[in-house]
Amino acid sequence: MSGESGKKKSKAMMVGIGLDSDGHKRITKGPNFALVGGSAETHEVMTEKAIKINEKLAAKGKQLEDVSREEMDDIAHSVGLSPNRPPQN
Repeated sequence: MSGESGKKKSKAMMVGIGLDSDGHKRITKGPNFALVGGSAETHEVMTEKAIKINEKLAAKGKQLEDVSREEMDDIAHSVGLSPNRPPQN
């Protein structure tokens, strides 16, 4: 019996936060994602992108926790997302 058999595989999750508001509180949960906030339009866009990412993962036969950062960046870019990384000093 190896030491790996007792370990649980970590679960990955996408979290989206809409920073604009129209006074409504919105929360949407799905397989491996949770989205909060945003106007109706922002929340709808976040939901569509999260669903598209899940569809792309399913087409590859993978789960979110199975993809590398680079592969996730490629998938995110393919659904219209771009990285928002701080500038390097």
